[in-house]
Amino acid sequence: MARRFRGSEEVRVDAKGRVSIPAKFRRVFESADPEWETGKRPQLVIVFGTRDWKYLQLFTIEAIEEIDERISRLDRGSPSRNYLEHIYQGHSEEAEIDGDGRLVLPQKLRDKIGLTDSAVFISGGDNLKVWSPAAYEEEERAIEARVPELEPGADPLSLLSQQVAASSPGQG
Repeated sequence: MARRFRGSEEVRVDAKGRVSIPAKFRRVFESADPEWETGKRPQLVIVFGTRDWKYLQLFTIEAIEEIDERISRLDRGSPSRNYLEHIYQGHSEEAEIDGDGRLVLPQKLRDKIGLTDSAVFISGGDNLKVWSPAAYEEEERAIEARVPELEPGADPLSLLSQQVAASSPGQG
């Protein structure tokens, strides 16, 4: 299993749409690209999603291959498969990180999420989300508003114990 993304970074976007991928994130893209070796450019997939997405998702090759495999196991022609193919195959682009550690974000994708001179990377395990700083700030407030019944100051990891209890039949 490849390393996972952790952390967040705000980076500059130049006039050509290039963003520097922080080294800690580049290492994950490299380790999760089966064809990568020193001197080669790590590959990734940019998913731009549906109209309402305000972010881009950057997936490692291993992660997108796992998603593709899971989609292919769904019934051909089913609404779920059609929808997932639409997003993860139809609304995506293959990309690579250049020799200087930069990723070029096409203008149409920058326009879609309102990206101008800076971008926020937020880790999501096997992917990175790319937001405009303003849209991410709005999302951060929305996430905090959706927190399930957590007392102020409570340990967020207590939510994991609720999951374990709910999935463990016969306890209690």
